[in-house]
Amino acid sequence: MTDNQSKSIEKQPQESQVKNSQVKSNQAQTTELKSQNVVSNNSNTQSDAAKPAAKVTSAPEPQVKKVDIAIAGITYPIYCPVHEEEELRAAVFYINDYVLDLRRNSPSLSQESLLVLCCLNLYEKIQTNKRDKEDRSQQDKQSVALLNKVIQDAHSIL
Repeated sequence: MTDNQSKSIEKQPQESQVKNSQVKSNQAQTTELKSQNVVSNNSNTQSDAAKPAAKVTSAPEPQVKKVDIAIAGITYPIYCPVHEEEELRAAVFYINDYVLDLRRNSPSLSQESLLVLCCLNLYEKIQTNKRDKEDRSQQDKQSVALLNKVIQDAHSIL
């Protein structure tokens, strides 16, 4: 086990504790809201004894699931909403594939350097995509303006 791997493994319990405390905090807030709803409903039903008791309805709790993911051979516990698990796994697959390509091209890189290079390359891809999107948007605006001018010119001729 390398020093990088042991550092990552040492960080896992701390991250888990932080995530667990966040989940417990959310659960405590939800429980408090539910108890407030029950108290509110009880006071309403006591004053309106002839009315049937109202159901206590609250928003469904977000379901968070612990998912163990492996990136570049190191396992990380990640807490994510259940409906995002598939997207998380797709991201992990993409990143691992990307890291393997980098490793093939630079086999002497350390694990940490490999992941840093991966992050920098992926950030560059994100920025390129943003610029391309902005360029397409600008081209669309120019196309609409040109089309409107052609239509206006056609109406003036007719």
